Amino acid sequence: MTIPFEHGDTVLFIGDSITDCGRDYGNKWSLGGGYALLTAAEIGRRYPQQEVKVLNRGINGHRVTDLAQRWQQDCIAHQPDWLSIYIGINDTWRHYDSGQYTSPEDFYRTYRDLLVQTKEQTKAKIVLIEPFVLPVPEDRKKWREDLDPKIQVIRELAREFKTRYVPLDGLFAANSTQVDPAYWAEDGVHPTPAGHALISKAWLEAVHA
Repeated sequence: MTIPFEHGDTVLFIGDSITDCGRDYGNKWSLGGGYALLTAAEIGRRYPQQEVKVLNRGINGHRVTDLAQRWQQDCIAHQPDWLSIYIGINDTWRHYDSGQYTSPEDFYRTYRDLLVQTKEQTKAKIVLIEPFVLPVPEDRKKWREDLDPKIQVIRELAREFKTRYVPLDGLFAANSTQVDPAYWAEDGVHPTPAGHALISKAWLEAVHA
């Protein structure tokens, strides 16, 4: 199997609470307890000679505009060799719990600017992860009208910038045909340990594509 990582590569995961997953903000090496940790562990197991460094810069509650405000500090400054971005569900969630609407056009412009900055200021290989939502509880079903256009935006950006892509919405939907959706995400948004394992496996497969 071809090894995707060079010796000493830095992999940076950035996003919201799903990436954060309880990391210690006071410890720059803290990976939290979710897919970032699982992926780092698997990278270390598969490629010990590569000595890959993994960073987690997820922050609870963040939207794409929050990423924009901290992009230089939390992304560009680290000069990652691999950059994984997982954002979007809070741009939908705030619409329904706080009335803060992010249009698909604004979402596209802000997200695209992050990718432009990354391409211009780093040599990072980019992995985009699409957000998902499952129909638990029942009110999550109406979120689709807001989330689906944002997922399409991320897919368009993946094509434009020729990134790796992790199609989580379809993956979680497919796996939820076999068991209750809450098995993968009890609130329809935040993955269970099994859900985080799904993300990690899909991420590694995307990187090896």
